[in-house]
Amino acid sequence: MLLRMSTLFLRTLREDPADAEVPSHRLLVRAGYIRRAAPGGYTWLPLGWRVYRNVERVVREEMDAMGAQEVHFPALLPREPYERTNRWTEYGEDIFRLVDRKGADYLLGPTHEEMFTLLVKDLYSSYKDLPLWIYQIQTKFRDETRPRAGLLRGREFVMKDSYSFDVDDAGLEASYAAHREAYIRTFDRLGLDYVIVSAMSGAMGGSRSEEFLTPAANGEDTYVRCTTCDYAANTEAVRSPAPPAQPYDDVPAAHVEDTPDTPTIDTLVALANARDDLRRPDRDWTAADTLKNVVVKLRHPGAKDEVVAIGVPGDREIDLKRLGAQVHPSTVEPFTEADFADNPGLVRGYIGPAALGSDKPAGVRYLLDPRVAEGTRWITGANEAGRHVFDLVAGRDFTGDGTVESAEVREDDTCPNCGNATLEMARGIEMGHIFQLGRKFADVLDLKVLDEHGKQVVVTMGSYGIGVSRAIAAIAESTHDEMGLVWPREVAPADVHLVATGKDDTVFDAAQSLADDLVSEGFTVLYDDRRGVSPGVKFKDAELLGMPTIVVVGRGLADGVVEVRDRRTGERENVPVAQAQARIAATLRS
Repeated sequence: MLLRMSTLFLRTLREDPADAEVPSHRLLVRAGYIRRAAPGGYTWLPLGWRVYRNVERVVREEMDAMGAQEVHFPALLPREPYERTNRWTEYGEDIFRLVDRKGADYLLGPTHEEMFTLLVKDLYSSYKDLPLWIYQIQTKFRDETRPRAGLLRGREFVMKDSYSFDVDDAGLEASYAAHREAYIRTFDRLGLDYVIVSAMSGAMGGSRSEEFLTPAANGEDTYVRCTTCDYAANTEAVRSPAPPAQPYDDVPAAHVEDTPDTPTIDTLVALANARDDLRRPDRDWTAADTLKNVVVKLRHPGAKDEVVAIGVPGDREIDLKRLGAQVHPSTVEPFTEADFADNPGLVRGYIGPAALGSDKPAGVRYLLDPRVAEGTRWITGANEAGRHVFDLVAGRDFTGDGTVESAEVREDDTCPNCGNATLEMARGIEMGHIFQLGRKFADVLDLKVLDEHGKQVVVTMGSYGIGVSRAIAAIAESTHDEMGLVWPREVAPADVHLVATGKDDTVFDAAQSLADDLVSEGFTVLYDDRRGVSPGVKFKDAELLGMPTIVVVGRGLADGVVEVRDRRTGERENVPVAQAQARIAATLRS
């Protein structure tokens, strides 16, 4: 195919769009690949749509190759299936709801587990029909509070979602492994660096869950990797190693002390170590020996808000994103001055376990960090302004209503897998997510088949997603340079960008001839045939647009050569005109 820049529906921009926050957003708009249509919604222009279709093709080819079969659901979905799984309520304000002229409720699909489950229930009833792998590539909708970062966080986006259906857990393991391998092949072909990390299942539920993240400094996900073993996890899924129960026979009884002029944990620790009557005999107190109790509100979908207190070591902060993942589908809201006024039993800055717990007068559910293990010894608030409790022992003097992973994960934390090394942290963009759903949806929607003994069994499911539109942004984030986009060959909108420079007709005739020869060999050529446009502008456009190979027909033609540039490495080579077609074709096929 030959694409002529003189007629291509394209305008490149020299200035960054005002709302662009990340390189992919900035460059995709400047290069004329996408245009903003509404907050969180983008129009695909010809070159952008070609990239999108290439990514979609790779995803589809790998799904088909593994034996999955493609279906296609509507984006406009009825309320009833989502009501049965309670997700009509659980999604809260995150979904677009609408009512038809007859008063029936619908939603714009954010995900399609219910529809896949009901489709299989409608058609299959025997173990002989399984395993089954089906998928779709479909537009999804989520009412993001603040759409941002272009294609990375929009209200409308395209996903490949596939589902496996098996008669037992062994079958699910095999289906999960097959999808995992297909994802590896897919992301390899897309030219993405990626890491596979343990993850939370979120709204999907289920057990085993892994994310495919492409490392990016401005990615929304933070993950950790062990410096020694193969452990890797999204910070939301990291499990803090709990210390073993500790003896406390020699720990003094808990005692309340005046602690004036201690507005921070550091000043509290300094006071504790400075006073002989408060010092520990074995070592100095540290910030990690203080118990900080943070109060939040949980907003439960369709239910009353709940006040919850979380106890964490004082040397760590609460990671609200991590906490949100643990309590999903509820959301976390800050505890305000007005909330404290409504709860006089909570003394701000001095909240301690004596006031916390479902069975305490304040009625506040109390969740503890796993590090607050039996026998651990703490300094914490005494529920009185200017006073703290010392030598308060977990299990002896207080207990919580449960545990929660909400404290920040830090670089150099001990690896929870091997326990012998430390963690390093990085940021990334989520490209794919695979889950072992188990029987959550099949149970609720009554998806059963007869097994080989004639007994009805609930089908076990897996869910596997790839962000197709997001992949374009992720590739742009990971491959661009200071001059513009740099597409991997598999997804580039054209195989070669052919630039004709100068005013002489012989240059344009030679360029046209070379373009025709390459097209005849099955390549897509983006030909800059614009007259009256300076070479400098053409070169800047070629660098911005990011085809992997740039061929320049210009001044060198007088010497019988054309210039071939590798956009990825910057290498340039003069090639004799007579050899240009064969050399370029060999490069494109390599």
